[in-house]
Amino acid sequence: MSKYLNSPVVGIDVSENFHMVSILSPDGSLYCRIFKIKHNLDGFNYLLVKIEEVEKKFSMKTGIFMESTGIYHLSLFHFLKNKKLEVFLINPLITNSSKNTDIRKEKDDKKDSLSIARLGKFQEIKAYSYFEPEIFSLRSLIRDYYKQVDIRSIYKKKLAADIHLVFPGYKNIFNSMTSKTSLKILKKCPAPQALLCADKDELINILSSYSKRGMVWANTKYSELIKVAEEAEIIGFIVDGLITRIINNITMIETLNEQIETILLEISNTVNSEDFPDDIKHNIKLLDSITGIDFISAVSLISEIGDYKRFSKPKKLVAHLGVDVSVNQSGKFKGTNNKMSKRGSKVARRVLFSAAIASIRNKSNGEPVNKVLKDYYEENQGNKAKKVALGAIMHKIVNYIFAVLRDQNEYIERSPKIHKQMYLLNLEKTA
Repeated sequence: MSKYLNSPVVGIDVSENFHMVSILSPDGSLYCRIFKIKHNLDGFNYLLVKIEEVEKKFSMKTGIFMESTGIYHLSLFHFLKNKKLEVFLINPLITNSSKNTDIRKEKDDKKDSLSIARLGKFQEIKAYSYFEPEIFSLRSLIRDYYKQVDIRSIYKKKLAADIHLVFPGYKNIFNSMTSKTSLKILKKCPAPQALLCADKDELINILSSYSKRGMVWANTKYSELIKVAEEAEIIGFIVDGLITRIINNITMIETLNEQIETILLEISNTVNSEDFPDDIKHNIKLLDSITGIDFISAVSLISEIGDYKRFSKPKKLVAHLGVDVSVNQSGKFKGTNNKMSKRGSKVARRVLFSAAIASIRNKSNGEPVNKVLKDYYEENQGNKAKKVALGAIMHKIVNYIFAVLRDQNEYIERSPKIHKQMYLLNLEKTA
């Protein structure tokens, strides 16, 4: 049951330039006609006057509910929070499931605002009022970082396809065809003939200075490049259009590299600044202690999780991040081919997937990065698909995240047997 069942409630349907507002009296009826406010100070102040009017008439606090819609709700939400009002955000998945309940298919902003108000008043929904500018700033930077990385991947694939035609065999010369050394060589010599005609000492100097591997390595790589260029002159598909594309793609990759480095530097400076909250810094450090999670991954997860105290159980955090398994059940039927719900943050699941992959790998000496997770993965892989087994590892890592944030202690790798002993010991102490 909603705690605002016997209180006035405001429902706001948010859009870019204006917002529709519905106000319900304590008995659930409309207090006044549904009205529109503009997205400016006059509109916000008018809404404030109406809320104060309602609270004065009924002598009780008002619950204000709005949908979390990208960025358009943030200004109004922040404004109302600064006025010390009880304002809450609702996940769009919840509001969408409650709309269009009539037989007729109708949708307009007025009905949406009324639907949001009724949700807040009559149903016990998951709504949150948590907002920290520092977290929002980090989340914006992190999402921009991954967006730029994805765009760069597109240009890397284009470059790889063109090089395959013009320079067959080139991709085998370097560990990464888009490393700084490789890009400098390709930018100077985008075609086999250009490489064969280039000054030997200049190319060797580029190889040595950018790779920092020494002159012996540089001379060896130069010989390999010459051999590939000679073969490419015979079997390569060399046309001016492809060479132009190669140059353009290299330019785009280098530009994106610079943008990504700038974003990473800004993230680091933000977290390490004196003005940044110490508790968030500490939480980032805690997640960074988990095997498979680095600094950027820790920042990404903290920015997507927000206030971890909202989650009383690990299962709630699992569901928030969309790592939980969907349920398909009707009567006696229970679906067994259920997939990950994926209803949480895409960025968080991306980080968790990378952390899971990193955790089940072996070190250079052959030892597992995380023996506990490696054993758990191999145990699951015996009777489950690879993706399902990886999903189980992601689920485990979320449990680790919840534990280190709850206990405010860094991660310690422990076997399930030791965990069981510690659990039983704690039970004895509390008995």
